[in-house]
Amino acid sequence: MKKSKDMETPTLEQLRAELQKENYRSNYSRVLRSTVYALLVVAAVAALVAVLLLPVLQITGTSMSSTLEDGDVVVALSGARYKTGDVVAFYYNNNILIKRVIATAGDWVDIDEEGTVYVNGEALEEPYLTEKAFGDCDITLPYQVPDGRNFVMGDHRATSIDSRNTAVGCISDELVLGRIFLRI
Repeated sequence: MKKSKDMETPTLEQLRAELQKENYRSNYSRVLRSTVYALLVVAAVAALVAVLLLPVLQITGTSMSSTLEDGDVVVALSGARYKTGDVVAFYYNNNILIKRVIATAGDWVDIDEEGTVYVNGEALEEPYLTEKAFGDCDITLPYQVPDGRNFVMGDHRATSIDSRNTAVGCISDELVLGRIFLRI
């Protein structure tokens, strides 16, 4: 019986070459799969950190000019303690607003016609302001900040809608997303 040319027995070198190809394909698939899984895990962890611990926000509007300008990107530290003078991000009507904490629970706030802010009878030193303004104020002054709330104002007082207006009012501690600690 004659063997056909199509059914020749492979040589040892051909078998080794074929085995190397199969090993390469197997290793390539394994490395590719593990790389994709690692990238997915890193992306998930980064998303969780960005949402839960360090939210990254982009500024829109001019209420915090000249401290923060339209288009700036900032990072907030969730759960961070904040105090008077700190800039915070907070939820308001399904939006996130950024304002400066002027007074906390129990403090008395008063604003004169020129826009000088007084907390507990003492004028605030506000070096971050480029100009003072009374702004859009429809609350009765002097005003006492309720328990569990913060009185916030934008740094561009002429255009900022903030705690001086009942539309926003004082913000609850629970609505504070975090203290702004980095501008990119």
